[in-house]
Formats: sequence, structure tokens, C-alpha cells
Amino acid sequence: MNQNEFSLAANSHATALHSHAMQFTKDPDEAKDLVQDTLLKGIRFCHNFDQGTNIKGWLYVIMRNTFINNYRSNKKRSETVTTEEEISSAHLLKSSTRNAAESGFVINDIQRALNSVVPALSIPFQRYFEGYKYHEIAEELDLPLGTVKTRIHQARLELKKYLKNYRGNYQL
Repeated sequence: MNQNEFSLAANSHATALHSHAMQFTKDPDEAKDLVQDTLLKGIRFCHNFDQGTNIKGWLYVIMRNTFINNYRSNKKRSETVTTEEEISSAHLLKSSTRNAAESGFVINDIQRALNSVVPALSIPFQRYFEGYKYHEIAEELDLPLGTVKTRIHQARLELKKYLKNYRGNYQL
């Protein structure tokens, strides 16, 4: 059975599918959407339909599975949205304490990493990190512009090696 033949056969069951969808959704608009999704999936996968079997029953199974999948998807989506009741001071305190502790470890690791880099590399890097332009750093340190760029690059490489455990979580 090709898609056109299947489409004609499936459309003849649209009214029955709509009343069946109303039992699931209890809403006329949602029932129409469910019927439409069911018919689209049926047409898309008509090559899986065994000709000679009950097309109406096959469409009912597609409808039930579509409804269940949509229900699960909506349930997951609603669970990830935080409601006001969930934003209590106890939750915020726990979250902020954990975040402060993690931030403290990260800051300590970054400081140790910076201390491990020789001053000739770390000073230009820190100036650049503070927002100074390459030419401003070169003037301040009385270095050629190319040297400043090279030292900042080398400092980044050393810091990346030292802080490799954080790769993927933060960008250096």
C-alpha cells in the first residue's frame, strides 16, 4: 500500500480517531492535534503497516503511543521548571553554600596556577586579563609588542595544563 492509498484509508477513520482522542485529552483542540499527529505518523510509517490487518486498530495504537510520549515529555518539561514554592530560602541557602564552596576551590586552584607561572609570563597575562590592551602592557613593561603577545600566549598554555581538570566547564 503506498502513501496515497494509506492516506485515503486512514482519513476514513478520522471521526472515530477524534472521538478516541477526546477520551485521552478531554480537550477538543488537543484532540485535533493528537489526531493530526497520529495520521502524520501513520502516513510516514505506512510501509510498516501489514496490508490486510486492521488499519483502525493500528492507528489507535499509534495514537495511544503518541499521547503517552507527549504526556511524558510534558511531564519532564514541567518538572524542570522551578515553581515559586520550590524557591524557598532553605533551597537557596543550600545552593549558594554549595556554589560558594565550589567557587572557593576554583579560585584557590586558579591562584595556585598563577603562582606556578614565572612572573615574566604571569604579569603580562594578569594585565591582559584585567583589560589592558597589548600595546598598553608593552608600554608599561617596556617590552616589544610581539614579546607581550608571546608571553600571554605561553602563560595561557601553562595555565591550561595546570587547570586541565576544569576543561569543558570554564574557558581560559
